[in-house]
Amino acid sequence: MAEGIFLHRAEQRKLRHHFEVDSAGTGSWHIGSRPDPRAIATASKYGIELPSIARQVTESDVDTFDLLLAMDTSNLAHLEGMGARNAKLMRHYEPSTGSDLDVPDPYYGDGDGFERVYEMLVTSCDGLIDSLTSN
Repeated sequence: MAEGIFLHRAEQRKLRHHFEVDSAGTGSWHIGSRPDPRAIATASKYGIELPSIARQVTESDVDTFDLLLAMDTSNLAHLEGMGARNAKLMRHYEPSTGSDLDVPDPYYGDGDGFERVYEMLVTSCDGLIDSLTSN
């Protein structure tokens, strides 16, 4: 959802052309799959398309992208283990998050978990865009 939300929010601000965005997971279990239908439904409710097909992050991603965003500390540790010095937690860009910067995985929870994650990601994406364009 983060990729789709970021692209949507950047487009709304007429900034989409400034960014190259891609989505990848640290695990291989969903490679080739579309996002969870509940994520698609949540994003669609807000007019957001989720364009990606799941892929696994690669060593070349670490060198190619200026910034790698992890949804939780486990994924951040995985990226750092791959040598990523340009990795941060997504919620680092969300104001007033407190000490818990993990985006919870709503996969095994009930339907409203996707709504809660959507709200976190909107705020984080807005903060990220602000941070990237503040210069």
